[in-house]
Amino acid sequence: MGKLVNTVKATLSPSDHPYLNGAWTPNFEEYDDNAMEVIGTIPDDIDGIYIRNTENPVHDAIGRYHPFDGDGMLHMMRLSNGQAEYKNRFIRTRGFEAEQEANRSLWIGCMGRPDKSERPGRCAHPYIKDSSSTDVIVHAGQILSTFWQCGEGYRLDPETLETLGIEGWTPIDGISAHPKLDPHTGELLFFNYSTHAPFMHYGVVGADNKLKHYIPVDLPGPRLPHDMAFSKNYSILNDFPQFWPEAMIEQNFYIPVYDGTMKSRFAVVPRYGSSEEVQWFEADSTYVLHFMNAYEEGDEVIMDGYFQDNPRPDALEHMPDKYKVMGSNVDLHSLQTHLHRWRFNLKTGETIEERLFDDEIVEFGTINPKVAGEKHRYIYSVLGEDGWFLFTGLLKHDLETGETQHYDFGPNRFGSEAPFIPRQGATSEDDGYIISFITDMTLNRSECVILDAKDLEAGPLCQIILPHRICSGTHAVWADASELKATA
Repeated sequence: MGKLVNTVKATLSPSDHPYLNGAWTPNFEEYDDNAMEVIGTIPDDIDGIYIRNTENPVHDAIGRYHPFDGDGMLHMMRLSNGQAEYKNRFIRTRGFEAEQEANRSLWIGCMGRPDKSERPGRCAHPYIKDSSSTDVIVHAGQILSTFWQCGEGYRLDPETLETLGIEGWTPIDGISAHPKLDPHTGELLFFNYSTHAPFMHYGVVGADNKLKHYIPVDLPGPRLPHDMAFSKNYSILNDFPQFWPEAMIEQNFYIPVYDGTMKSRFAVVPRYGSSEEVQWFEADSTYVLHFMNAYEEGDEVIMDGYFQDNPRPDALEHMPDKYKVMGSNVDLHSLQTHLHRWRFNLKTGETIEERLFDDEIVEFGTINPKVAGEKHRYIYSVLGEDGWFLFTGLLKHDLETGETQHYDFGPNRFGSEAPFIPRQGATSEDDGYIISFITDMTLNRSECVILDAKDLEAGPLCQIILPHRICSGTHAVWADASELKATA
């Protein structure tokens, strides 16, 4: 077993909540371990860190708990010279520390009434806690964790996972859940949104971790964008017909609605462009949680992402009554997510759309980071369990041939977002590895698996057994050791 470093104060009570049990059972212990059991062989041409963020609640919710409300916890696997070292730590946000001191929840979750919060928050929704539990990236040599409702962004040490504090360049309206790192320039691209005009901003942070560019992007009202994309010269933002109605905000209700009669809109802006240079494109009505990549071809900016055929699904009947609506909103099969492509012609203003693959429900994809912002051939997506916010396998799409490869995690085994690790001296785009944390409910354990990206169906090259069974989680990132040497 690994070294138990710390156990946080927790007051979470037993519950029938589907996302507080089973594979979603929270962890309260923080471990270090460099002597884990390894089944198979860790490739010796890997050098870097794999980090996954986790929604991991510590205290009973004031209202109805939603799986996006949990406190942020990072799980990190350091790999070098065929050896592995594991750490996990809570992200010590201001909200986490305040609730540790109070020994109870102080903020309502995203499904509750704002007047139930004991104090205001610092997010787009002004009464929920910034738990920094959504995404994680590495920029300027440090880890940056973010929150889906535009939190402040927290920096962490990539060696110790110590929380270093709030990101200094954070604008007053925060940082979106999914800032994007351009690996070719080291620049960080981000957006945020709010309930006041202009409702969105877009910015660029340099490789030196200094804010270089920040502009307003006018929207017709409050919106709930979740992700963005970028190409070599452009950033692509969005305005989907899912949002908090202003009339409801005035009554202190933050309940999103979806209006399928409205078009989706995409804003294409030069990386360092002005507000006046934003070019808007209309597209079919939908909502998109995550985009894969974008690139330029002639007069077009081409973008791939996961189109939702059913952004406001019916309640899930297998859930207890009080969780039915919440359950459908995080179930990929209910949302009907498929790989999709948008082509924006910068000269004509025309949008052309096409469904890339229609046979599988997929989301939370990754690509080789070396082709980010350039034309890509391969996408590695997760497969979701029907009716649950759990990942059951991986699907590799070859966009040139249309061929696919499947890897099923196995019965009662649930994984995480699975980043691509470029092989040192790689000779092709898919020459590398795929890595993921997997929780095995049958064996009551968790492990880190590494697969050959060229041959997912061959199964894991190795399984690194963690010192404890970890809570299910989503977003993750891989950073090569060279990225950890940068200094802000």
